[in-house]
Amino acid sequence: MKGLQFTAEWAPRPEYRVSEFEQRTRKAVTGSSVWRHPHLGLVEVPEPPLGPQDVRVRPRACGVCGSDVHFYETDAAGYIRYPGLTRFPVIIGHETSGEVIEVGRDVRDLRPGDLVTMEEMIWCGHCLPCRNGWPNQCENLEELGFTINGAMAEQLVVGAKYCWPIGALAERYGSAEAACEAGALCEPTSVAYNGMFVRAGGFPPGGIVAVYGTGPIGFAAIALARAAGASRVIAFEVSPVRQALARQVGADEVHDPVALQRAGGSPHEVILQASGGAGADMQVEAAGAPAVTVPEMEQALAIGGKVVIIGRAAERAPLYLEHFQTRAGQVFGAQGHSGYGTFQHVTRLMASGRVDLRPIITSRFPLSAAPDAVVRASQRQDGKVMVKI
Repeated sequence: MKGLQFTAEWAPRPEYRVSEFEQRTRKAVTGSSVWRHPHLGLVEVPEPPLGPQDVRVRPRACGVCGSDVHFYETDAAGYIRYPGLTRFPVIIGHETSGEVIEVGRDVRDLRPGDLVTMEEMIWCGHCLPCRNGWPNQCENLEELGFTINGAMAEQLVVGAKYCWPIGALAERYGSAEAACEAGALCEPTSVAYNGMFVRAGGFPPGGIVAVYGTGPIGFAAIALARAAGASRVIAFEVSPVRQALARQVGADEVHDPVALQRAGGSPHEVILQASGGAGADMQVEAAGAPAVTVPEMEQALAIGGKVVIIGRAAERAPLYLEHFQTRAGQVFGAQGHSGYGTFQHVTRLMASGRVDLRPIITSRFPLSAAPDAVVRASQRQDGKVMVKI
């Protein structure tokens, strides 16, 4: 079968200490410190075997994630920009949905023909974090499209327990094709949901929410904030295309932070003005630029306000902790989307019509042109680039 594969050279930076775990598993915990000179291309790979608790899925739609772009992009020394868990070579693609075409002998709740979306975090269920209710922090974690083969391929085999039916989306949108496009957006939406509502505990209805960066996670955060009763949603984004899409999915105000700076202003001043000086009840970092965004969030913090870190970046951010102490502020780190009913709640929100992110899909490519889809996404001219399989 055909699949879009990334390969790279295992070449740890001189200052990076490779752990025993990394040596043994060949999984880099900090990918941007280990993998160099990546290559992207369509390849022929064997069909994956089907285990007794697995399902075989024909992917129908798969989004190109910012993480995929950070595999493709490199720094001056040729290292990938993605800072997280990775093992190459790998078929990429984790924002996906498709049709079940075969089920393992022990699978009871899915059957061929079912439309499903799926989790990207492949948690074991047996380690201490999993047993204590922290599946996204699984000690034996594998990740679709990061450490094991993902969905930009003609077939995908995945454990049935990671799959969530989306038949209700087909009923809502009127076709399997539309359902699968929406289903491919469940994963990034669930990442935003996990950060905002599972980790940070949400915000009071009527609260003010600010979102920094409107890639797919930022779009989802905007739509979820609107659905959860925010009185005002303020977004910051440099791309004109994404600015327009942010308004379309629910932002009341969208500002270009670069233009603000040129005019002598700043994001925190915009938020304070919009809130009558009170500040934002929740601020979401979805730009992956914490060194720039976190100082602005700090100055726009409402009393009891929450800062949610979802964007990924291998950098430190300055914090004036006194300000967080005196304003009873809170910072929440968030990774992943598994557990806590997250996928179930997201698919329900989509099926109810309260969240519809399909307008952010602005480019579609066939699998045969999947390398071009990644290149297109790297140009940051789109809301979401989608590969149709």
